[in-house]
Amino acid sequence: MSEHASQRSEPGEAPANPTGPKVRLLALIAVVVLALDVVTKVAAVAQLEDRAPVEILGGLVYLQLVRNPGAAFSLATGYTWVLTIVAIAVVVVIVRVARRLRSTGWAVALGLVLGGALGNLTDRLFRSPGPLHGHVVDIVSLLAPDGRVWPVFNLADSSIVSGGVLLVLLALLGRELDGTQTGRKQTAKGVEPAGE
Repeated sequence: MSEHASQRSEPGEAPANPTGPKVRLLALIAVVVLALDVVTKVAAVAQLEDRAPVEILGGLVYLQLVRNPGAAFSLATGYTWVLTIVAIAVVVVIVRVARRLRSTGWAVALGLVLGGALGNLTDRLFRSPGPLHGHVVDIVSLLAPDGRVWPVFNLADSSIVSGGVLLVLLALLGRELDGTQTGRKQTAKGVEPAGE
């Protein structure tokens, strides 16, 4: 019997939907990340425009306003429209994948990536110089002003990187999108895990 068939409810019962709570978690994380990203960028534009970098934590962190037409590390500076299309593609892929989501770890990771992608996509769509060409607002510089030690970044960038690291960790641990673990999934199908 297939996994989907085993999850069908009996007549008169509410249909079982184990995906629902995980999709809601993904959506909640994405919305929170997007909201925080927008708020921090609006505050940065209001407070840091035409101002020298603000040193905090004894020079560990500097706050400054940088408008970035490229990707992280200022890559692809002349291809803002391409980056916009890539961000839209990432959002579409995550939304489509969410239908199979049954893992809390994957929900958190994808929520972080989705929220971050939407945050930077919002800049590319609505900030100057215009739609699809908007410059992303970056705010945080580590250890030195002007991104001399580490490129200036924003909350959306941090969220994308954190989600990406979590996705790699989940893959290395064999955790699947559907909540199973690679070795256990193979055993359930009658295939012994390697090394046994």
